[in-house]
Amino acid sequence: MTEKLYGLIPPLITPFTKDGEIYEEAVQRILEFISDYIHGLFLCGSYGSGPLMTIEQRKKMVEITMNSLPRDLKIIVHVGSTDTYTSVTLAKHAEDLGVDAIASVPPYYYKHRDNAVKEHFRRLLNAVDIPVYVYNNPKTVGYAIQPLLLHELENMGVKGVKDSSFDILNFMNYKRACSEDFDIVVGTEALMLPSYIMGARAFIPGLANYFPEIVRELFDTCEKGDWSKARELQYKVLTIRDIAHSAGSSIAGVHVILKLRGIDAGYPKLPFTLPDEYKIKEIERKLSELGIEL
Repeated sequence: MTEKLYGLIPPLITPFTKDGEIYEEAVQRILEFISDYIHGLFLCGSYGSGPLMTIEQRKKMVEITMNSLPRDLKIIVHVGSTDTYTSVTLAKHAEDLGVDAIASVPPYYYKHRDNAVKEHFRRLLNAVDIPVYVYNNPKTVGYAIQPLLLHELENMGVKGVKDSSFDILNFMNYKRACSEDFDIVVGTEALMLPSYIMGARAFIPGLANYFPEIVRELFDTCEKGDWSKARELQYKVLTIRDIAHSAGSSIAGVHVILKLRGIDAGYPKLPFTLPDEYKIKEIERKLSELGIEL
């Protein structure tokens, strides 16, 4: 069996200045804050604002992260774009920097047929020697990678998938469609317990940007097979997600809670904005009521 990803690989948030430039010092602070709890990083995905950034900003974020790692971590870089040529350029750059794998959503905005999606991944597979993962995110892309297409992509050489469908049935259908060697990674902490029971061992949890210790506790509890405690922690995680998302977006929620925890994470990139002080106080109050220390 080929090596698969393992553990917590959070989709690292990209912090910006008010002017929309990458805030390098904040990247370093966030890495130091979360690094003891995680096994890797997923860069320039949805939380990482990849689709909001220029090609040069996406390259820069990978460079900053690779130069700032507090310890050895698995690094996966999302290179998905509206066009294949941009994705290939980003993939080659990431490989040159020494990352462990790349991932890509199928090209978005236009809804592409299976043959176009396969050509996109064929170009990526031909461009790099490191593992290539599919990133299934139908909510943002506009269409899903169906199990049969994923099976065909595996036969072409794709190593695995980050599944952000938020659908446990889709996860199981992926497992049924692909071989045991195919690496099916769950793109959220929201389904950690049920997907762990069904065989998942790698997760890309946005919540680990701001409560890495809680997500790690849930993962470790699953590893120990303490299902009663894992159920409690899974529901706690879902409640925290609801509170964070009340900021207006998951990205804004990360910024708000990191600031409440004493971490200057700068700003999201427009058009994302931060909530007003009333909403921030409400988030702080709800977390306190949940018994969470900031």
